[in-house]
Amino acid sequence: MKKTFAILLSSLLLSAQSPPLSIAGFLPDSTKREFDLESKFDQALNRQNFQQWMKLLSSKPHHVGSPASKATAEFIAAQFKSWGYETSIETFYPLFPTPKTRQLEMVSPTRFTALLEEPKVEGDETSGIKDGNLPIYHAYSTDGDVTADLVYVNYGLPDDYRKLREMGIDVKGKIVLARYGSSWRGIKPKVAAENGAIGCLIYSDPQDDGYFQGDVYPKGAYRPAQGAQRGAGRE
Repeated sequence: MKKTFAILLSSLLLSAQSPPLSIAGFLPDSTKREFDLESKFDQALNRQNFQQWMKLLSSKPHHVGSPASKATAEFIAAQFKSWGYETSIETFYPLFPTPKTRQLEMVSPTRFTALLEEPKVEGDETSGIKDGNLPIYHAYSTDGDVTADLVYVNYGLPDDYRKLREMGIDVKGKIVLARYGSSWRGIKPKVAAENGAIGCLIYSDPQDDGYFQGDVYPKGAYRPAQGAQRGAGRE
């Protein structure tokens, strides 16, 4: 019994260490060549390079159109050229509005002015960079100056507005407060406007992304108390 077990265990270990005999999409005679190429590629990777490049690319804000964005593109292109790739940098002119003035205040029952700026995070040397930093705002929002009552609308989904109507609460002519989640940030102001709201504020609730979920940055992966949400696309 012991001998049988030892032979079986040895076979399992050999199977775990041996590469698969075939790869989907490859003919049998080209499988070994593919494994050899992948092995050479893996050997060329350098962990230190990844750490240095990540630190360099994240050392300055580099949103679209900024000087740091151009420097980032040039650095990446130079790396690919050094590896033998044909590279080129193309220029595009997208619509990218940035605000000149931002102000958010609660005027009653007490007065409060929002800072609209993230404080420096202890342990993150780049969090204190202000020069060239993109301000906190919702891209492609319309210009305006509105004052109105505030109505909390949960996630700001169509069902949330239907529930409010059932409760006799109308958001027409009001500013709505919606927490991020359950839909894309670009949809929330659109749905708010469709329901008659004249303004929409979006925030990240700690229940969804904060200390309720686990340790906050830099100790953990979740958003710190005064962290602002930044992003693009349809995430």
